[in-house]
Amino acid sequence: MLLYTSQGCAHCRRAKAFLEARQIPFSELDVGRSPKARKALQRLGARGVPTLLVGDQRLDGFSEQAFLNLYERATHGR
Repeated sequence: MLLYTSQGCAHCRRAKAFLEARQIPFSELDVGRSPKARKALQRLGARGVPTLLVGDQRLDGFSEQAFLNLYERATHGR
C-alpha cells in the first residue's frame, strides 16, 4: 500500500495515524520532498494528497469508511 502525502496536510496526518493505529503496513511518499513521488502522483491522475493506493484501487482524500471499504475490496474481494 502506498500513501502519497505532503508536510502540513492535516488529512495526510489523519490517514497516516489511522493506518498506524490499526497496524496496516504502508509506504509513505512525500510529494513535497520527492520530485519522483510528485511525478508518480501526477501520472496517476490524482490532483492532491492524501492519495492511497491499495493494489490497483485508489482513494483520493481520506475518509475512514471509504478507506475501509476500499481495503476490504482490495484484500478480500478478489
